[in-house]
Amino acid sequence: MANNFKISNAAAKAACDAVVDLIDGGAGAGKIALYDAPQPTDPDTAIGAQTKLAELTFSDPAFGAAADANPGGRATANAISDDTNADATGTAAWFRVTDSDGTAVFDGSVGTASADMVLNTTAIAAGSTVSLTSGTVTQPES
Repeated sequence: MANNFKISNAAAKAACDAVVDLIDGGAGAGKIALYDAPQPTDPDTAIGAQTKLAELTFSDPAFGAAADANPGGRATANAISDDTNADATGTAAWFRVTDSDGTAVFDGSVGTASADMVLNTTAIAAGSTVSLTSGTVTQPES
């Protein structure tokens, strides 16, 4: 028999809340950092030669409660503070979200379309301001 695992909408919302609540771990607000390529295999893989281009700070708490994404659960980020002095010049290819202690929660791709994080440009210049106007995390039901 083929795999056909699915979760309920209530479970999807609870799973989404569990993931985004990890960002609030530690004594302060979580972070979201943008890096150049290559993206590591997963968030448990240490960052190597990649250059951190910018780092923004979540509110604390980072997200509100997940709502019905019909289907699934979706949590919307509270305000995210700009990085008003980007760390380096380069092309953003991926991001890592961590709690305030630096423990990785999740990674994703960065692009100008069809990416986990969509920016108006992936070209980051050292000293520039990098902003995110909104963010969501979605947990599908299947």
